Amino acid sequence: MEKINFASKFEQFDELWSPRVIAQMNNYEFKLVKIKDEFVWHRHDDTDEVFVVLKGVINIEFEDRTVELNRGEMLVVPKGEKHKPFAREEAQILLVEPKGVTNTGDVKSHLTAKNSQWI
Repeated sequence: MEKINFASKFEQFDELWSPRVIAQMNNYEFKLVKIKDEFVWHRHDDTDEVFVVLKGVINIEFEDRTVELNRGEMLVVPKGEKHKPFAREEAQILLVEPKGVTNTGDVKSHLTAKNSQWI
C-alpha cells in the first residue's frame, strides 16, 4: 500500500506504445503508456479496454467514427470492437485491462509489446 505518482513513473521510460505496469488489482493491471503517431488496427476479443488520458490529446478511431479524448477524459472500448488509437503529439495515458492482455490484441506487429513490464 504505497502511493503511486504518475509523473515520476513516466520519467522512468521513454519508449512509445510500450505499456508499463504500475499496479495490479485482482486480475487487472494498471499500465502507463506514452503514445505518439499511429498505432495498429486491432481488437481484444475477450476483454474491454479502458483508456484514461493523463496528459495531451489522443484519438481512437473506430470503423464508423473517431473519438477525441482530452486530459482528464476516459473511454471504455468494448471487447471485440476494432479500434486504432493515435496522437498527433506525445500523450500519456493509463490503461486498465486484465493481466496478460497484449497491446496489439489480435494483431502481431512491430508495436507488439512485452507483457507485464513493471516500473
